[in-house]
Amino acid sequence: MAHGKHKPVMIDMTPMVDIAFLLLIFFMATTQFKAPESIPILLPESHSVIKLPESDVVILTVGPKPENLLYWRLEPQPEVSIALSEMENALVEARIRNPRLRIAIKAHKDAEFGVISDMMEILQKTNNTRFNLVTNFEDDGGSSDEDPTSMRPVNHDLVRR
Repeated sequence: MAHGKHKPVMIDMTPMVDIAFLLLIFFMATTQFKAPESIPILLPESHSVIKLPESDVVILTVGPKPENLLYWRLEPQPEVSIALSEMENALVEARIRNPRLRIAIKAHKDAEFGVISDMMEILQKTNNTRFNLVTNFEDDGGSSDEDPTSMRPVNHDLVRR
């Protein structure tokens, strides 16, 4: 029997690199980013540090006076305008679709309290007695160079219970 030496097998890695880059381009092209907010919201300050959840949350946004525009965002969908009269039915439908749904009120610092009070009454009517108020974190030891009214990105919003 002849014992021959085995030839070393050479694998060409060029197609593997091409596939890796094609996958990278595919994932970059199909990634959905969070839609920008409809109105800029200047949040009130708070000392609490509880992060707002990224899923199973509906964010009710109240703009500054005199308009006090209301917006509804059921993550991950974009923000849509909503009337106070439509909010009760929308909350009931959203709660039926997702019983684990959390509610967060994101009100502008200068929003009228009457509008927020009306929203809280609707939440009470629909038996949603637990909700979060979105605020900016106020650090007592912070430097005076920082603008206290600066806005933070949505994913850094903090919640006060």
